[in-house]
Amino acid sequence: MAGIRLRHATIDFIRYGIWALNMDLPVQQGVILFAHGARDARWAEPFQRLASVVRSQRAAAGDPGPVGLAYLELMEPDLRTAIDLQVESGCGIVTVIPVFFGQGSHLRNDLPALLETCCTAHPQLEIRCTEAVGEVPTVLEAIAHFCMAQIDN
Repeated sequence: MAGIRLRHATIDFIRYGIWALNMDLPVQQGVILFAHGARDARWAEPFQRLASVVRSQRAAAGDPGPVGLAYLELMEPDLRTAIDLQVESGCGIVTVIPVFFGQGSHLRNDLPALLETCCTAHPQLEIRCTEAVGEVPTVLEAIAHFCMAQIDN
């Protein structure tokens, strides 16, 4: 699991609840796709489709865990609300996936503060945070493949 690179340190946002460590049963894991947000509601449509695809793939793999969306600003739900909903549904682990193209100031500064607030609100919850999807080589390769397919030869 990748942490978030801050100015002087990398923080891996993991919090273990005693009950989660001592349980023999598997802990339900939630996923939150975290995006910036916009004033135009249509902007969220690709993220809603992505969440639907992830939900379908989890279900096909026999994993019924929840998949939600959260936004940094201008749209709802915010990250705190999305995490609250997953805790209410029984999740003991939530993985936040920033659906950003790169590690700008929102991911270096704003997201760590939001995650710390969520960890304080839910000390029993393990919160994981991945790197931005746009930083992942396979995602970049898929985008490059799309770009190349647009070139008429």
